[in-house]
Amino acid sequence: MRLLPEPSAQSLRLICLLIFVMGVAPSPVMTAGCPDRCVCDDQLVVQCSGQQLIDLPRELPLATRQLIISNNRIKELPALQLNYLSDLVYLDCSNNSLTEISESTFGNLRKLAYLDLSFNNLAQIDDRTFGPLGSLVMLRMTDNPGLSEIHPDAFAENAALQVLDISRNNLTSLNISTLIALPALRSLGLSGNPWRCDCDTEDLCLWVQVEGFKFQDEVRTVCRGPSALSGLRLAEVGMRLRMDCHQMLGYWDYLFFIGIGFVIFSAGTVSAWVMGVLMVLYERYDKRKEDENEDENEEGGAGEGGHVGGNQGNGHLSKPAMEV
Repeated sequence: MRLLPEPSAQSLRLICLLIFVMGVAPSPVMTAGCPDRCVCDDQLVVQCSGQQLIDLPRELPLATRQLIISNNRIKELPALQLNYLSDLVYLDCSNNSLTEISESTFGNLRKLAYLDLSFNNLAQIDDRTFGPLGSLVMLRMTDNPGLSEIHPDAFAENAALQVLDISRNNLTSLNISTLIALPALRSLGLSGNPWRCDCDTEDLCLWVQVEGFKFQDEVRTVCRGPSALSGLRLAEVGMRLRMDCHQMLGYWDYLFFIGIGFVIFSAGTVSAWVMGVLMVLYERYDKRKEDENEDENEEGGAGEGGHVGGNQGNGHLSKPAMEV
């Protein structure tokens, strides 16, 4: 059997040097470079906080795992640039000037687990805005003074979401299906919003009462209006709204009853007219049948009379013949 030659001392030195270099080689983030006014470390973290940035940093390392761009003046998250960071798990966009986000904004961030959009200028959250974020565990969206609407299906595909904080926005109502669609939800923040406790938020108030253990600050989750309920906790007014909303009839209820009454009245009138017409036709038909029967009886009586008379005449003529 042929033996391999023993490695020389120089070869051993090269192998050891290679192992040493590989052990201390910088991470992909460092080798790819770091954007201006940002700090990158060997933990795949890119820190760009408080740099007065007005745009998302360009040429972000593709291997970035955590991106912190808080405390800047960024107005937009360009989807084309952000979605290159497919390994991103942590994104902090708090305290910026963001006005709009959409489904395409996070289209390729399948691994993102933490997202902070607090202290921005968001106005509404549309359908499936967070749909692509199947791994999202924590979402903070507080202190957006113009945020007044969240679509019922905004979180429909975020089955892993455990912490949702939408405190201190401008929400007056929230569709209950938005919350029921979150099976893993453990903590929810709703305080600081001007909730209007009426029939539109009846289901929300009842849900807060039943699921009160999930709320971070349930004591401060109170009604802003109407004046009769102002300052009361949502959990306190759920049953009251249930009773009030199902005893009073609204405008559409009255219209519904008027419409049903008109339909019933019209159906009754048409039915009565049809029945009247049918009765008149039946009476005419019945009278015609009686007239026909009377005519047949009269014709039958006249025929029998003529036949009898004929026989009598024949008998009268035959009698003298017998005498002869």
